[in-house]
Amino acid sequence: MFMRFFTELREAKVPVTLKEYLMLMEALDKVVIDRSVEDFYYLSRSALVKDEKNLDRFDQVFGHVFKGLEKVDGIGTADIPAEWLEKISEKFLTEEEKEQIKAMGGFDKLMEMLAERMREQKERHEGGDKMIGTGGTSPFGANGYHPEGVRIGQDKSRHGKAIKVWDKREYKNLDDSVELGTRNIKVALRRLRKWVREGATEELDMPATIRGTAEKGYLDINMRPERRNKVSVLIFFDVGGSMDAHIKVCEELFSAARSEFKNMEFYYFHNCLYETVWKDNRRRHTEKLNTWDVLHKFSSDYKVIFVGDATMSPYEITYPGGSVEHWNEEAGAVWIDRVAQIYEHMVWLNPTAERHWAHTPSIEVMRQLVNDRMYPLTIEGLDKAMRELAR
Repeated sequence: MFMRFFTELREAKVPVTLKEYLMLMEALDKVVIDRSVEDFYYLSRSALVKDEKNLDRFDQVFGHVFKGLEKVDGIGTADIPAEWLEKISEKFLTEEEKEQIKAMGGFDKLMEMLAERMREQKERHEGGDKMIGTGGTSPFGANGYHPEGVRIGQDKSRHGKAIKVWDKREYKNLDDSVELGTRNIKVALRRLRKWVREGATEELDMPATIRGTAEKGYLDINMRPERRNKVSVLIFFDVGGSMDAHIKVCEELFSAARSEFKNMEFYYFHNCLYETVWKDNRRRHTEKLNTWDVLHKFSSDYKVIFVGDATMSPYEITYPGGSVEHWNEEAGAVWIDRVAQIYEHMVWLNPTAERHWAHTPSIEVMRQLVNDRMYPLTIEGLDKAMRELAR
């Protein structure tokens, strides 16, 4: 079964190696965990998964390979902690359901019953209200109903009542082909880091302290400046129109970038960059800033990120007067080119699914203007964009 687990992980494109598999086998041989499914899940995940984007694929393979959990002979060694059942207070049970739990003797009794069923049951059980099985009203099993049970080996929730779900997928949104959430964006943005030590000596330099103490024969404390991320980022957000459908992901990106980059500046534009930008969307018509002033304000070592769907009439990019909001003296393409000439490191993040790009002429025009450095707002796309900026 373990070899099948290994080969199916490889087939699912989870990059596990033989060395990692042997390390897992060694850990099992040395009994570093208790004989419980949960402990084995966390041990194997720690040993075999090196990147968060593969956690969901790992969960799917784990659930598939070890789906024998729904069978009795696979449950005998399962150790289900009592604390899982103490989450009853978080549920919205009816008074009738609460009385059912009380009638059983409470949560301690529920766990005793589960242990007893594991010892007694010798074959698969379907229906009924007592044994571990499927389609019944027992507190233990799958595809049945009980106000507070332990769900084992069921594809998805039916009533939302289970206290603990053995095979629940927790990392679906970390898959590198799906749109982002704030936490996932932070993980991807961390590739764009340039650590330096500068400023006051505020941090203990442990290696230098140990080395100095060993050499001098007495305690020699050494201090050093704290490591800080020196990367400076300039972000331009497209707002309004078709971008209204992407407000949530843009807000998440903004929040994550604020957290990850201490030296970050941002401005807004609509559809394409022109001669003015703004900082406050509520005052976009009265408090505009000259784009030239912005480009001269920030040094060329800034990393520039455009965020927009690039969905508009191609004339808005290529012709003077093409803007739908005002008469622009110069084409938007001129301004994009100026940014590219000043800042060596520049990317465009597009929240529109990449499979639709070829059907929108303006997207193809913008891709050419940014030298094909347009990436989709997915974990994989953001990861590639950060690698490009870090070059």
